[in-house]
Amino acid sequence: MTMHPRAGMPASAEDLVNIPRLMAAYYQLEPDAEISSQRVSFGTSGHRGCALDVSFNQRHIWAICQAVAEYRQQAGLSGPLFLAMDTHALSEAAWGSALEVLVANGLEVRVQAGQGYTPTPVISHAILNHNRLHQNAQADGIVITPSHNPPRDGGIKYNGPDGGPSSTEATGWIQARANRLIADGCREVRRLPFAEAFGRAVQYDYITPYVAELDQVVDMVAIRKAGIKIGIDPLGGAGLAYWPPIAERYGLDITVVNQSQDPTFGFMSLDHDGQVRMDCSSPYSMTNLLALKDNFDIACGNDPDYDRHGIVDSEGLINPNHYLAVCIHYLFTHRAQWPTTLAVGKTLVSSSMIDRVADSLGRSLMEVPVGFKWYVTDLMAGRLGFVGEESAGASFLRRDGRVWSTDKDGFIPSLLAAEILAVTGKTPHQYYAMLAAELGRPVYRRLDAPASQAQKQVLANLNADDIKAASLAGDAIIATLTRAPGNNASLGGLKVVTEQGWFAARPSGTEQVYKIYAESFRDAEHLERLIDEAKQLVSAAFVKAGA
Repeated sequence: MTMHPRAGMPASAEDLVNIPRLMAAYYQLEPDAEISSQRVSFGTSGHRGCALDVSFNQRHIWAICQAVAEYRQQAGLSGPLFLAMDTHALSEAAWGSALEVLVANGLEVRVQAGQGYTPTPVISHAILNHNRLHQNAQADGIVITPSHNPPRDGGIKYNGPDGGPSSTEATGWIQARANRLIADGCREVRRLPFAEAFGRAVQYDYITPYVAELDQVVDMVAIRKAGIKIGIDPLGGAGLAYWPPIAERYGLDITVVNQSQDPTFGFMSLDHDGQVRMDCSSPYSMTNLLALKDNFDIACGNDPDYDRHGIVDSEGLINPNHYLAVCIHYLFTHRAQWPTTLAVGKTLVSSSMIDRVADSLGRSLMEVPVGFKWYVTDLMAGRLGFVGEESAGASFLRRDGRVWSTDKDGFIPSLLAAEILAVTGKTPHQYYAMLAAELGRPVYRRLDAPASQAQKQVLANLNADDIKAASLAGDAIIATLTRAPGNNASLGGLKVVTEQGWFAARPSGTEQVYKIYAESFRDAEHLERLIDEAKQLVSAAFVKAGA
């Protein structure tokens, strides 16, 4: 991966998106249903795109929300719909477009009072809490967010009555219906003028109930008694308004180091590729917080919709895979009320250190494809205690073993880092070093490689039989996977495993690249060999398919 010469440096004027032009494109440009890149397409986290590329415009939102209204009617969902937005510029516009359609369809839509921002995990938490008490009037939700994507992008995702990312079946139906509506010029979309729709929306306090229950999932008393000094950089995201009430309610020493909410995100440092990207797992995007690390015992950053976490201690930003392993070991040894039958959930591209931790604890492991939706059923059923993915997304149960959220929650892993330090006296880096001394030190890397749309399609539809190699980086291949062992769902890509390492490859849903994940149980040199041979295997598959 080529590093941009200004990676980690402050964004300058030329790096920033032209917000007026972006907003004009949202309202003025209309998608053509005959062009694949302009259709609604739900990936692992909803539909994402950019108004300037005609892949995220007003008509996309109208059509998606009309489809959601029709879907929930046929699914028998008669409760409220919880509507949220993050701080991306297009989120503000799309939130308004969504409200026009949802209210016109007769839905009770609950929005943050004062037109405020609402994090993804708060919507999941709100849906679950409502549905426990209203079995006959189930709620669901929509979050307007492209997550950590650059400021030019927009996104929308639908969370069902189980609180988590909707199933492939649900999003498939919504996507197909939305594209038919767009092809027909959105003539079947029901809409109200914004002022009328906003007047009918229910002004709701999302903040208080979420904050009030946080001590049910994290030991706030331990953090307070230990006097842990916490620094928070919301990276301009939707969680900014939550930290002051958290600090006040629980008596925590929390300093928010960045109060900015600017749709250009001009306060950010550039990511590895020179893009403005609010990726709290990237040391380049987290440069500003890392500069302050010695001022705090624990410091945390989160992406705009707060479904990811970045944890900083005196040694710097901890690798997301390493922190997942730390969380799993700590939680399963410090949650006495959790059932002994609870398993660990991981995606197939997450570190095998997680496998070793789970095995050392005598816990079962459930490996699934990329996408948090694969965990929802088992979280709800009480079969999983902790679930995570390598891109710094996680959730876990309340201290009494009940489900907390079924979507990624950036708040609770952040606060858990402070609990771990308070209870064990170990920073996340020190805790991981303890695990590594016992279980080994695998070397992990993730990178992007260029791929055309046709090549990405080939990779998404590979069969295990398409890979003819018998060895990888000098070791015999013991598994070639295109389906997940945890639930037999398609990986939408490939994973190849040996005794000493593995690689996985899957197409990006939003960029003309495919992602390579690789891990070696030997050393960095072996890891580079794994990556080189992974590229060769994937390229051979492209050539064979004529892509």
